[in-house]
Amino acid sequence: MEIDSVVRVDGILAALEHQGQVSVSELAQRFGVSAVTIRKDLHALERRSLLQRVRGGARAAAPAEEGSFADRLSRGVAAKKAVARHAAALVRNGDVIALDSSTSAYFLALELLGHRDLVVVTNSLRSATVLVEESNATVVLMGGTIRRTSASTVGDVSEVLSGRGRVAHAFLGLAALSIERGLLELSVAEAESKRVIVDAAREVVGLFDSGKADGFGLHSFAATGRVTRLITDTGFSDEDAARWREEGVQVDRCPVHPGGRHPDEVGAPMVEVG
Repeated sequence: MEIDSVVRVDGILAALEHQGQVSVSELAQRFGVSAVTIRKDLHALERRSLLQRVRGGARAAAPAEEGSFADRLSRGVAAKKAVARHAAALVRNGDVIALDSSTSAYFLALELLGHRDLVVVTNSLRSATVLVEESNATVVLMGGTIRRTSASTVGDVSEVLSGRGRVAHAFLGLAALSIERGLLELSVAEAESKRVIVDAAREVVGLFDSGKADGFGLHSFAATGRVTRLITDTGFSDEDAARWREEGVQVDRCPVHPGGRHPDEVGAPMVEVG
């Protein structure tokens, strides 16, 4: 039986992260599918800037060609996919949500392509493009100046949200987090855009891989008391999780599986929620 396409794509990304390059024949044998199926997978992933096609296979997206967004996109893929899959389960058909320009939110956008009738507010050109091309979501792109390094709009972006109601969930990546200062970014421009999203949201959800627990940020965009939920991986320590829970923030820690496999395949424990 052919392996589920989502699991197969996760496996391709995980192989690229560890090997740097993969071949069509190797992947076809590994997943027990035809070379034609693998080529279709690689083509779809290349369209999403997740890899670069080469003769006979693919290689990891080149940072020098795609800039820092692609560089970040190729790191921690398995953890980001696990976080994105869990976050997608919070979204119902017809919801109004917001996504920032982080790579974590971009992976979430990919998980939402099968949802119906979403309204997605975003300052991410990448997320906006994939949602417009591959889903029926209504996409509201926040205005402003395009920031090349993150493929985002920054600056005067508040007009699109002002006086237009509330966003159900705002899903936001981050550079660092602390109990004292909340969710943090390095760039003041990115932080300002995220504050606009936070101000319009009923629920603020931070998405991050556990390495961000030791990250560094300069500009707070969501105070601790404004954060509803954190979604990360099981590398986030018990101590850190407990501190956030004491502040009334729900912390969900997702297991990261070898080769990008789905939890059901490996008999792994369920996501820790609390």
